[in-house]
Amino acid sequence: NIGEFLALVHALALFSVSNPKLPIYTDSKTAMAWVRSKKCKTTFSSPEIDELVDRAIKWLKTHDTSNPILKWDTKTWGEIPADFGRK
Repeated sequence: NIGEFLALVHALALFSVSNPKLPIYTDSKTAMAWVRSKKCKTTFSSPEIDELVDRAIKWLKTHDTSNPILKWDTKTWGEIPADFGRK
């Protein structure tokens, strides 16, 4: 979930400049909720990850985004291509 959260924030940062209406898909309801709330509710901790999460949260709190974040419909569309062989 942390990886999905960070990927969503990075995509929002990239697309806020180049494609502000482009939808971003994820299969993680948790990551979507964390982006909406601008909080990462995890018990996992390491100095490197904590720094990345803190930076992502700071970015979310200081930027408005217009890209819709949509839930990937795994049942209908199959696994997200990036997930093949990794679950």
